[in-house]
Amino acid sequence: MRRSKKERQSLLVQTIKETPFITDEELAEKFSVSVQTIRLDRLELSIPELRERIKTVAKKTLEDEVKSLPIEEVIGEIIDVELDSSAISMLEIMPEHVFKRNGIARGHHLFAQANSLAVALINDDLALTAKANIHFTSSVKLGERIIAKAKVMNIEEKSGRTTVEVSSFVQSELVFKGHFEMYRSKNK
Repeated sequence: MRRSKKERQSLLVQTIKETPFITDEELAEKFSVSVQTIRLDRLELSIPELRERIKTVAKKTLEDEVKSLPIEEVIGEIIDVELDSSAISMLEIMPEHVFKRNGIARGHHLFAQANSLAVALINDDLALTAKANIHFTSSVKLGERIIAKAKVMNIEEKSGRTTVEVSSFVQSELVFKGHFEMYRSKNK
């Protein structure tokens, strides 16, 4: 169904508000228009490109919140964090992340994204990974974007241990899942 420009732009604003990390390509497919049309619509509506939207969201929520490690040491870009509760990060798979012969991402990059997100989630000056149980469920290719979602499952007051579950996705496909037992220097 073809929509009017006004209707499409209204839906575009609503879609980006609900899903701020949607790409121009995904929007073009959703609205059955060209990527160029989406870019022109965004320009007309003063909606920044994806990378700028991510940076804006990240800067608002992170600078003063993450205690356990400097933001620049996190693998990927943290999009959202609620300490001792949940966090989300994004990693764009670039040529330096893949095997040259097949363009598949090296597993240690997926692990590093998930592990550093689990560390960043801990509301403490010191957080270390004590134990990790991980599963790679699908390969990730050059140019794909991994969204990692971390959630605190349990905080042990006595031992100072926190269990964090991280699930990583490319679009809606699960590509990695990990359970991390984190050590924190003080009790919550």
